[in-house]
Amino acid sequence: MQSGGPVMWPLLACSIAVLTVIIERSLFWISLEREHNRKLMDAVLALAENGQWELIRQKTTNSQDHIIRLLVVGIVHRDYDMGRAMEAEADLTVQRMSRFMPVLDTMITVAPLLGIFGTVLGIIGSFKVLGASGIADPKLVTSGIAQALITTATGLAIAIIAVIPYNYFNTRITRAIHIMEKYATNLEVVHRKTAVKNGKQSALTMPRNRQYNNTL
Repeated sequence: MQSGGPVMWPLLACSIAVLTVIIERSLFWISLEREHNRKLMDAVLALAENGQWELIRQKTTNSQDHIIRLLVVGIVHRDYDMGRAMEAEADLTVQRMSRFMPVLDTMITVAPLLGIFGTVLGIIGSFKVLGASGIADPKLVTSGIAQALITTATGLAIAIIAVIPYNYFNTRITRAIHIMEKYATNLEVVHRKTAVKNGKQSALTMPRNRQYNNTL
């Protein structure tokens, strides 16, 4: 820390922030993967196609899967606006997935800048020493250059460590959005098919009712 100069302290804070976010987001995605239930998701769509809404409610009561929650929200609001209800739930889920991502994004930018700042300070210190003592003691000059190189390397290392999980987490978010869109669209299609089917059945029974009423 001392060899890198005072800029090493904010760089240390950056490294702690990066590691904390990486660990927290990794645990989040692991828990999300454990809660994932593909069979139940497909079962919900199959039950929705048959209009078995109460059975869906019973099967999904204890589920923590974010896609199951998305489908349940759509089913609950099926008589009002299923699409907007699922869109609002998806937005909340994406917000949870994107939590602390701006911190990583900021550290990727700030850490190299701090490294460059430390480099500038180190070079300035070297020139000051060079101007005061000349080249009588080269070690005093090289110590400032070493400080410059250490801060630059540290800032770049933090940015490299942060950018890999940042891109990985963003890829997971994009993939999760596509999956949510897929199942939300499937549910809307199934609901429309069910509505059309029920409408046709009603249309077939109405003429008989009218004929019966006319005979009265």
